[in-house]
Amino acid sequence: MEEIEAKFLDINVEEFKKLLEREEAIFIDSFEYKRKTYDSKDKTLAEKNAWVRLRDEGEKVTMTYKERFGVGANSLQDAGMKEIEIVVSDFNLADKFLTELGFIEKFYEENKRERYIIDNVEVDIDSWPMIPSYVELEGNSWDSLKKLANKLDLNWDNHSRCSTMQVYEKYGINENDYGVITFEEQIKK
Repeated sequence: MEEIEAKFLDINVEEFKKLLEREEAIFIDSFEYKRKTYDSKDKTLAEKNAWVRLRDEGEKVTMTYKERFGVGANSLQDAGMKEIEIVVSDFNLADKFLTELGFIEKFYEENKRERYIIDNVEVDIDSWPMIPSYVELEGNSWDSLKKLANKLDLNWDNHSRCSTMQVYEKYGINENDYGVITFEEQIKK
């Protein structure tokens, strides 16, 4: 399944929230996510720009296979992302399951998200340690994202199709250099 998602970096969060209010976006909730990212022992997932993510979303825990495709010269403009996600019952058991299968943990990190819905598109304000917050639009079609971006004064020409790791790289940070990335601490390997 292709993930239909666009990121907009370097936004003014307070001004953007005012815009969402003006456009009568529906506030869904604030979330605090915990995640672990994994690779195969022989690094074959990394070689094909893929990884496994285990994420505790508070109300549910998901395990996801993610793979970037159409990786080009512009590090913020992949052609897209394949995403296969399942819900699992327990974060710690799923972690043990993955390590028993031979996957290795790349890093543990946390982030915060505020979610809104407008025109059937999820609008997330994502906050991560060490980098500026950004907006992420996710919907059922690229056209719906482009229309909403224009409505929210987001310049479509400046959108990014990339992973958070690529956003970190934009700011000169390699997530793989860290074992832990939280708001309280960042521990290098």
